Amino acid sequence: MASLFARLGRWLARLAGQGHSCKGQNRAVSVGFDGVELVRQQYQESEERFRRLLESLPRVAVQGYDRQRRVIYWNQASTTLYGYSAAEAMGQPLEDLIIPAEMRDDLIASHRAWMEHGRSIPPSELELVHLSGERVPVFSHHVMLGEHTDSPVMFCVDVDLSDQKRAHRDLDFATRFDALTCLPNRQALEGQLNEALETCLVRKVGLAVLYLDIDRFSEINDALGYEQGDQLLSQLARRLRGELRLTDLISRVSSDEFVLVFLDTGQCGEVYHLVSKVQYAMRQPFMINGVERSITASLGVSIFPEHGNGARELIRNANVAKNRAKLDGLGGLQFFQRHHHDELVHQQRLVEKLEQAIERQELELYFQPQVSVASQRVENLEALLRWKPHDSDVFVPPDEFIPLAERSGLIHPLGEWVMEEACRQQAAWRAAGFRETRVDINLSGRQLLRANTLTRFEACLERHGLAPQDVGIELTENVLIDAASRVLEDLRRLYHRGVRIAIDDFGTGYSSLSYLKHFPVTSLKIDRTFMQDSPIRPADRSILEAAIFIGHRMGLEVVAEGVEYQDQWRLIGQLHCDLAQGYYFHRPMSAADIPPLLERHTNRRVAAS
Repeated sequence: MASLFARLGRWLARLAGQGHSCKGQNRAVSVGFDGVELVRQQYQESEERFRRLLESLPRVAVQGYDRQRRVIYWNQASTTLYGYSAAEAMGQPLEDLIIPAEMRDDLIASHRAWMEHGRSIPPSELELVHLSGERVPVFSHHVMLGEHTDSPVMFCVDVDLSDQKRAHRDLDFATRFDALTCLPNRQALEGQLNEALETCLVRKVGLAVLYLDIDRFSEINDALGYEQGDQLLSQLARRLRGELRLTDLISRVSSDEFVLVFLDTGQCGEVYHLVSKVQYAMRQPFMINGVERSITASLGVSIFPEHGNGARELIRNANVAKNRAKLDGLGGLQFFQRHHHDELVHQQRLVEKLEQAIERQELELYFQPQVSVASQRVENLEALLRWKPHDSDVFVPPDEFIPLAERSGLIHPLGEWVMEEACRQQAAWRAAGFRETRVDINLSGRQLLRANTLTRFEACLERHGLAPQDVGIELTENVLIDAASRVLEDLRRLYHRGVRIAIDDFGTGYSSLSYLKHFPVTSLKIDRTFMQDSPIRPADRSILEAAIFIGHRMGLEVVAEGVEYQDQWRLIGQLHCDLAQGYYFHRPMSAADIPPLLERHTNRRVAAS
């Protein structure tokens, strides 16, 4: 922009110089009358072209000033920019029109320095004054014509920077603030928090960082729509701000996550008091489109200086504590503890290893038999995933790596491997003559989120030449409740084809018994928690007995999990349970140990066809 003004200034000077040169030439050289008129006409035409140029620039305000800084030229763009018409501006001193009071003395001094000593005014960004009193941001360039004559003229060329300044402010807001709630974003919060930490060090006081994550917010968006979800977030932001003291900080760090910073905290009891105020605010219903909505949030807290010295570390540790709180259920609260971080690091390393487990052939299927209570024969086999990393001699417990696979998304490739390996193994056993035992595999809710999971299961059966009765699937009741209508339709199709579908861990979910009649299932697997003390606790026995009774009345096969002692075995026999699974009979075993077991239990082999 400065180079543009420089070129314009040189043009102004050249045009002015052309006129003065022509006049001098007229005095020095004897020419005819026609020649003088021609020169005068060319000069007038040149001046007119220049004036038309200045008037045609809608966003370039040009003003001319005489030796006393009085207006002698004022184009239309100047009227647009500063509000004065040309008639109003003519003859008025520059400093009385558009120069702020605090700049007037400096302007007059700079103008005189140029007139008397030739020190030009450098181009710069300024804020000048509109007729209304509002400030106008401009880039201003000055050109002096006839500088060494008795009638010097100063031209000011001003370009309106309002749009650029507005865009800069918008960009600055967008990079530092959340557009929906107008709260600082994570980057801005980190800067504010680091400044607050410096103050805490000087004053030798503490602060607390609270990480808030709305529970199941994605489901709220799905159920109510994004517009109502945004209304909820806006209301929550206003409510949280209302719980803060003047010195406290708040930020929206992601779609459904907020961070609050309580400054100048002393005893731990004060932190609990501040957190409890937030919890109380969360418990009050939100009014969304005239309907009351209640939500919960998982909270994590880190404290300075115990849990970190920098903004990022404190926010990260509060987030770690929040993730730990999520494991405790809805609305949980956890204060950061160092072992939380150590566990997180350990889990991340496990995930990195798990990503390569299939490629390194570290996975293996074990099978746990389900035994007929009446005949004590092995009827079915549940396939269980086992993982032994290449740098370890022991298996990683499934209850440790399966949740990690769920959260990281690795459950999809692992589930595909289990499906393929179970079908391959069952086809091999069928080919070896073992044709009466079914293999069941577990499908998680995360797997069923993929639209083609059950279709791929059917394709896998066909690829290995298996019948629908050869491989069954196990699902928890919560998975069935949350399943989309498309998934239920696919399950019904499998059900009618003869695929066995079991509800695993029955009794531990959130369903009511009325849901059972809507699910396409063939079996109930009673969770081991009801089996554990059933021989000695009447309440557990009653639940066990009721589950078996309900399953049979609905025509379902009932499997008791976790049978480990003879008393439990006798009890499920008295209650006429169909199948039993547990250490009392068989622990999970490798695929190589299954054929001898099946031979002992069937006492026969069907010849391979």
